[in-house]
Amino acid sequence: QVQLVESGGGLVQPGGSLRLSCAASGSIFSIYAMGWYRSAPGNKRELVAAIIRGGSTNYADSVKGRFTISRDNAKNTMYLQMNSLKPEDTAVYYCNAEIALHLGGREYDYWGQGTQVTVSS
Repeated sequence: QVQLVESGGGLVQPGGSLRLSCAASGSIFSIYAMGWYRSAPGNKRELVAAIIRGGSTNYADSVKGRFTISRDNAKNTMYLQMNSLKPEDTAVYYCNAEIALHLGGREYDYWGQGTQVTVSS
């Protein structure tokens, strides 16, 4: 059984910062790609940032220069440092990971339960 658990969400003023964490646990052989998605009321879930095992990253245009994604492969943990937060960043943020459960096995998609980020004065 694999679990992804997010933490670090909360209420912050515009211009402030938050750091999200996503810890993967369970019968994990390897994690290929990890990513952060967000969903705001009335909007589709969108990709915020992604990182593959080798370290290459990809960001949504709306967060480039403000958010930084990183991962610690030894701890199966991913982070999202969010700076210069704006009200439009308000959403539920979800962690996603492509995980292989054993050597030679295919990767499966796993999701966390989500963590609320609210940017408001």
